[in-house]
Order: sequence, then C-alpha cells, then structure tokens
Amino acid sequence: MAKSYKEMMNDITTFIFDVDGVLTDSSVFVTTEGEILRTMNIRDGYAMKAAVESGYHVCIISGGSNEGVRVRLKNLGIKDIHLGTPDKVKTFKEYTETYNIKPEQVLYMGDDIPDYHVMKLVGLPACPQDASPEIKNICRYISHVKGGRGAARDVIEQVMKVQGKWMEHFNGQHD
Repeated sequence: MAKSYKEMMNDITTFIFDVDGVLTDSSVFVTTEGEILRTMNIRDGYAMKAAVESGYHVCIISGGSNEGVRVRLKNLGIKDIHLGTPDKVKTFKEYTETYNIKPEQVLYMGDDIPDYHVMKLVGLPACPQDASPEIKNICRYISHVKGGRGAARDVIEQVMKVQGKWMEHFNGQHD
C-alpha cells in the first residue's frame, strides 16, 4: 500500500518552491516604468525562515528573475535561489547532487506546467489549492490554501509538526 502524504512527510529534509503562483498569488503589478512588482505572504516567509533555522534545505527554482524576490528570500536565510531558470529539471538534479539529497527527501511545491517534469521526480509533489489541473493531477498533497496566501507555510508547518520540530523552533521568538 502506498504511503499517505503524512507518512511521506517523515522523510522530508528539503523544501523546493517555485515563486510565481506559489510564493505569490500569480498577480503582478506593473509600474509606469515597466517594473514588475509582486506580493509575498509574510507567514510563508516566517515558515521558510523557521525551516532554514531548523536545518532543512530550502531552495527556490523559478523561471522568473525579479531581483527584489532574490533580496527578500536572501533576507529569510535562503542561500539556494535559482531565478531565471529555463530548465528546472537540470537545476533540481544539480542541486540534489551538490547536497547529496535523495529525491524522496524532497517536497517540491509548484503550480503550473513549467513545474510538471521536476515534480514527477520528487518524493512529495505538492501544490497550492489554485494550481493548474495538470499539476493537481500529479500531486500527493494539494494545500487548502491558494498560492501567495500561505501555501508554503501550510506544507512547511505540516512537515515540521509531523517531525516534531514546529513548536520546538519557537522558543520565545517573534517577528
């Protein structure tokens, strides 16, 4: 019998997230100068920072290349930020080889077709509630939360709770 997604969460050491549609709600604001602005959820950020501080690998693989996104993610302690990535499978393989991570140890959260092939390689493919149907069809976990509204927080919190690390991290800290 196949493992439930909760059982699979016991094996997770690594979180990989797409940006647009996962860490953002897929909306972009365009200034009169043509600059593209995105909004990110503070609770997603807090959970990603907690995961980094608790020893999990956290990686970003995105086709987008907004430098403001890079700055935000670096400020959360994320070191492995791959923006403007044309081949997510290649980046995933290089990343997991570099850190000696087995695919079954990876939770990858994506939301649309560019994430499809890499998500087929990981132990726990996950997506926000508003992901494309093709992505939902291959996911072992579909968050009850939409992209950019706490979907990353949802999966990080669940994994850390399953592994007994969620409240252990919060010894009097606050944001």
